[in-house]
Amino acid sequence: MAASFMAGNVVLKDLHGDLKRRMDKAVVDFQAHLVSLRTGRANVQLLDQVRVDYYGTPTPLTQVAQVTTPEASMIVVQPWDVSLLKEIEKALRAPEHGFNPSNDGKQIRVPIPPMTEERRRDVVKQLNKQLEDHKTALRNVRRDGNDHLKKLAKDKKLSEDEEKRAQDEVQAMLNDEIRRLDELARKKEIDIMQI
Repeated sequence: MAASFMAGNVVLKDLHGDLKRRMDKAVVDFQAHLVSLRTGRANVQLLDQVRVDYYGTPTPLTQVAQVTTPEASMIVVQPWDVSLLKEIEKALRAPEHGFNPSNDGKQIRVPIPPMTEERRRDVVKQLNKQLEDHKTALRNVRRDGNDHLKKLAKDKKLSEDEEKRAQDEVQAMLNDEIRRLDELARKKEIDIMQI
């Protein structure tokens, strides 16, 4: 992309930076969700979304236990405090996670079964829902940016031509970020459907 008109314009520089930051944040959030989607192989990031009730506070599992993958189909959770074993097991069994852990009194083993074709399709549906949610978030950022541009034009801080040029640049930013999301989703879908 050519030099940014908005980044070079004193009135629009802050708006450009804010829009870019917010769009990047949506993409980074999407990447975090992708990591936690199951592909049939054990991966410690599968447990990133798991929250454990730690003295009344929902705490990320990785803050109360060591999580490792000793083999391709097993995740081992070793809590720092053994009294949390029951709470960790309860969090892992929650329907939204769908794990079936076993507790030996010192650690929890979480088997990752091979995914069936039906389960793979369900995960791809989850992926597509996340993709649409994040595209919507990006479109909301664009809308906020365009509203701000209209206000600047109404207040005579921008000419009509400058407003149009800035809106085109905001749309180009959106298109680039949506392309990034689509590419990430396409790669993840291939990974999920791979047997």
